[in-house]
Amino acid sequence: LCVVFFSLQVLNEKKLQEVDSLWKEFETPEKANKIVKLKHFEKFQDTTEALAASTALVEGKLSKNLKKILKKIVAKDAHEQLAVADAKLGGVIKEKLNLSCIHSPMVTELMRGIRSQIEGLITGLPSREMAAMCLGLAHSLSRYKLKFSPDKVDTMIIQAISLLDDLDKELNNYIMRCREWYGWHFPELGKIITDNLTYCKCVRKVGDRSNFASSDVSDILPEEIEEDVKAAAEISMGTEVSEEDINNIIHLCDQVIEISEYRTQLYDYLKNRMMAIAPNLTVMVGELVGARLIAHAGSLLNLAKHPASTVQLLGAEKALFRALKTKRDTPKFGLIYHASLVGQSNTKNKGKISRMLAAKTALTIRYDALGENTSAEMGAENRLKVETRLRLLEERGIRRISGTGKALAKTDKYQNKSEVKVFDPSGDSTLPVVSKKRKIQEVDEQDTEVAVKAKKFKAEMKEGTAVEDGEPVKKKKKKKDKEKHAEEEEVLSEELPTSPTVEVR
Repeated sequence: LCVVFFSLQVLNEKKLQEVDSLWKEFETPEKANKIVKLKHFEKFQDTTEALAASTALVEGKLSKNLKKILKKIVAKDAHEQLAVADAKLGGVIKEKLNLSCIHSPMVTELMRGIRSQIEGLITGLPSREMAAMCLGLAHSLSRYKLKFSPDKVDTMIIQAISLLDDLDKELNNYIMRCREWYGWHFPELGKIITDNLTYCKCVRKVGDRSNFASSDVSDILPEEIEEDVKAAAEISMGTEVSEEDINNIIHLCDQVIEISEYRTQLYDYLKNRMMAIAPNLTVMVGELVGARLIAHAGSLLNLAKHPASTVQLLGAEKALFRALKTKRDTPKFGLIYHASLVGQSNTKNKGKISRMLAAKTALTIRYDALGENTSAEMGAENRLKVETRLRLLEERGIRRISGTGKALAKTDKYQNKSEVKVFDPSGDSTLPVVSKKRKIQEVDEQDTEVAVKAKKFKAEMKEGTAVEDGEPVKKKKKKKDKEKHAEEEEVLSEELPTSPTVEVR
């Protein structure tokens, strides 16, 4: 199969000015031959040569064969204009060959008409051969793009991380089903053995719980746990199951173990791929987070085109637009939240660390995607900067940076300041607290009342003695006198000994 280079000359330039109706001039081959005619024809030797010329045209470059043809045209018709469908290619031709090129909507419409009537304009080529040549060149060009595409290795990473996530989901479902299924027969085993893979290996090796007493599982379990399992198997409250049920459970355990081993192998493959393609990104955020970022963006090159703010929020688009719609706080991190550096920081500093990590990650992504060096030194340096910043945020208030900023951080000298505290006994009293002034006033009032009552009593006693000496007094009833006298003595006995209380503190 071979393809051709050909050039066409425009015969009627006036009709080309009518862009909207130009398609009518290419409805039939006869009409098309009135507008353009074949001027130069050159055939390629093989498909490899045609493929090289086609790839050069797609990339906007000038191939050797095309350069030779254009030099012949320049030698004959240097004053003519060359219509090109690619503006970039036209600029290269004008720069290297000093040939005037034109690119406009009229040229685009003209090229469309030429493609529709290509079989009528180029004579001597059967339609079947032309179709076969076009199909062969299309297949070769597609294979070349797939083989030499810089994004082709990203596809392997995207498929690997997607498969890894699918395996994790399937493993969780299988293990949950296995524990629930075998739990009907031996429920105590699930609490003793917490590791899922060890649980499945133990069930596959032993089978029925009655075999635990005679089985040796020391290669799977430690001695202490093995003794606990054997003791629990003897007093288990599980139901009895048939041999067919045990066989199906063992088959499920085989599936879990095989998938777990394949997952480990796939993880190692993904780690090696990430270190080969994006070593700096892997050092910054880890192979899993880096692979998820590449898969979310579509390719490493697309990820390199994103700014740091977009890298920070990749994976949280739904939350971002919901926050913008409801006028609430936007999220601070997306997939980058699972990076180890963000996980090390406390809740208060996660936003700051994720922002700084996204900025450094964006630099490492561009270095991996567009740089020629494959070392991971840049990623290690940037990770060290983020870790230093994280330590400063965690230890803020303890460290003090010197004025130059280059010296080591120094800590202030520790001085122990002890304070001696004296016990306050006032808190031990359950009586209501009364001020001193009020207590003194109450004591004075009580003293005055006692003095007045004592004077009255003395005056009455004097009057009684005087009456008895002068005139005879009628004798009153003894009972009333005794009661009155007793009441007065009680009053005196209660009020006379009252003295001011002294408050002791």
